[in-house]
Amino acid sequence: MGREVRRVPKNWKHPRENGKYTPLLDYGKSYSQVVKEYNNEKEEYDLAGSEMTFESWHDKLPSPSEYMPEFPENEKLYYQMYETCSEGTPISPVMETPEELAKWLSENNASAFGSMMANYEEWLCTIKRGGAPSMYIYTNHIESGVSLSAREVAKIVMSELKGLKMYHDGEEVKDV
Repeated sequence: MGREVRRVPKNWKHPRENGKYTPLLDYGKSYSQVVKEYNNEKEEYDLAGSEMTFESWHDKLPSPSEYMPEFPENEKLYYQMYETCSEGTPISPVMETPEELAKWLSENNASAFGSMMANYEEWLCTIKRGGAPSMYIYTNHIESGVSLSAREVAKIVMSELKGLKMYHDGEEVKDV
């Protein structure tokens, strides 16, 4: 749960009810995948021969209206950032590129978590990774997942660059 980029068609309009966005589930699974898993679990449960019904043991099958629509792959060309603490509502408009989305999020002070904001680079990193957790809690402070995830990626990149030799005009550069 946190921030998640979703691929949507250009003209996607997230549904609203009474002026507020209606949360739509995603969790990396389409509604058809959820139905398939539910039916497989039900079949296994029924084969086990329990006296309890599957429906009394398991949550009911959710409605398709609770999930993001299953857009054709060739239409999912645009980007929209969602908060996933309430099952998924957008925090941005639909944008054509990750860079445009990161720019919009940073310039419009979109929430990375609560009242915490993120800069362009942090949002871009989050978009390219597909999302970030809500927050990280330390002994003495809380940090948004967007901020920390971007820093962790930077540390990984820097550690991979250590030991590489850099050259300019055929000469090794000693101080970078």
